Amino acid sequence: MGIVTNDTEIASAIPAAKLFKIFFLDSSNNFPKFLPQVFKSIEILEGDGGPGSITKTTFAEGTELKYIKHKVDAVDKDNLIYNYTAVEGDPWLEGLDKISYETKIVASPDGGSISKCTTKYFPKGDSQLNEDKIKEGQQKALELFKAVEAIILANPDAY
Repeated sequence: MGIVTNDTEIASAIPAAKLFKIFFLDSSNNFPKFLPQVFKSIEILEGDGGPGSITKTTFAEGTELKYIKHKVDAVDKDNLIYNYTAVEGDPWLEGLDKISYETKIVASPDGGSISKCTTKYFPKGDSQLNEDKIKEGQQKALELFKAVEAIILANPDAY
């Protein structure tokens, strides 16, 4: 099986630069504060947060995931691009080598933004990926996005 690619677009009422800052540049501070029932911590293990850095997201007790490690591939603050690769996790999807995420935030005409993300799933060798598990993970990611968005919209001056 080859690389499985998925393109998603998520509209948000949050302006593009603010969304980029909250979701990518300040996620280590924001996510555990916004959703402590989901995120225990997000820490930089290596680097300064820029390209080449390794981060570890540790999830709260009782969640399905224990942790995920990401490698930051690219950060372009001017063009609101953030690319990273999930390289390890517990539990990890069987037969999967890595997952890459290429995200660009663009302004929408209504003053909000659109998050455009290309996700690529890289199987190990000839492994068959469980597409139901992939869809389940994408749905959970969308739910987390919307939960964080709701918190920001309810507290616009706090962030």
